[in-house]
Amino acid sequence: METPICEFLENYAKKGATRLHMPGHKGMGQTEKYDLTEIDGADSLYEASGIIAESERNAGALFGADTFYSAEGSSLAIRAMVWLASMYAASRGEKPLLLAGRNAHKTFVSALALTGAEVEWLTGEGSYLSCRVTAADVQRYFDKAERLPTALYLTSPDYLGNMADIASVARVCHERGVLLLVDNAHGAYLRFLPEPMHPIELGAHMCCDSAHKTLPALTGCAYLHIAKDAPRELAQNAKNALALFGSTSPSYLLLASLDSVNKYLSCGYRQKLADFARRLELLKKELRAHGYAFSGSEPLKLTFNTKAYGYLGAEMAGYLMAHNFVPEFYDPDFLVLMFTPEISEEEMANLRAVLLALPKRAEIFVFPPRMSLPTRAMHPREAVLSSCESLPAEQCRGRVLAAVTVGCPPAVPIVVSGEIISESALKCFKYYGIEACNVIKE
Repeated sequence: METPICEFLENYAKKGATRLHMPGHKGMGQTEKYDLTEIDGADSLYEASGIIAESERNAGALFGADTFYSAEGSSLAIRAMVWLASMYAASRGEKPLLLAGRNAHKTFVSALALTGAEVEWLTGEGSYLSCRVTAADVQRYFDKAERLPTALYLTSPDYLGNMADIASVARVCHERGVLLLVDNAHGAYLRFLPEPMHPIELGAHMCCDSAHKTLPALTGCAYLHIAKDAPRELAQNAKNALALFGSTSPSYLLLASLDSVNKYLSCGYRQKLADFARRLELLKKELRAHGYAFSGSEPLKLTFNTKAYGYLGAEMAGYLMAHNFVPEFYDPDFLVLMFTPEISEEEMANLRAVLLALPKRAEIFVFPPRMSLPTRAMHPREAVLSSCESLPAEQCRGRVLAAVTVGCPPAVPIVVSGEIISESALKCFKYYGIEACNVIKE
């Protein structure tokens, strides 16, 4: 597959031209020489008609969608999806209403604040990180709703590797004329499995993928995908949506990275992925037989239920880091390891040996506090735009949360902007180490 962006940057670097344009480094350095601005021939991301448009078409052919690049991660694509759903509602003379799984990334909350879209939450089963929403849950909501939402927004895979039955959920949404939006940031590779599990393949109207999470792309590389059978105004306005929230100076290094991924995906990646996923599944089975317990079904992620093996998540993470294995995430209950086919057989063998050498201890029967859905005091937009103050968490009982400040990872808020911080929320904050909150000034 051609890589038009990479080729343009390479040819420009070879010319040795005097760069009387941005950026200020003027091409000095091994990396900087490929870092450009929108000069003649370089195209422009949000008005693409040349090499960027060609590269995006190549990506779309691989993913089976209308595909648009983001040089600002899935965060930009999430905001664009919420805006597009809002625009779609307006085109039908309606106010935008989104039904969302409660484990949404904090970017989704910021998108609500920026657009003013209304939201209702589905809690499903699981912790604040894993809101396992089923097609039956969605159907029950639709049957009882006085008004159907504009769109359903789900996170799948979630941070712990749990995957929703997108195909079944999609059927319910299609039957009711509701858009299905999926935060697929952790699942760009799902399109290329022997049995594709990508949301677009399974019936979603729009989804985001973070190429940098599971594909060999630089951090910040992401996609916005819109299904070919989605309402056409979504794809027609995608660039406007991305431009509304994105920088007018996207990194050409990131665009080139996305461009190069197209070639990578088209040259034997499917077999490489299938072989690696089988090896990882064999490792998982061996570890389970040794006493380890796991959550989630995502093929390239191992999420350890560490307490079942007798350890807190931080303890097991510390053990791995002492042996030079750096995990993606850990909390008191879980340890998350993310894999790609770029992990060598030697590294896999070493990891296996280290994990098998860790002695099993008595199971820890301490569970995270349960929390009911908080009471809403105001829309997230009003809360985010209000004057606020930062207070120790223990002083925030009964106060209204302003801006969401939860760290990334996992970037999933326990309480959402505009909601009242309850006693049960404070217990969750303490359990997960959240020491301060931004609350609206009284």
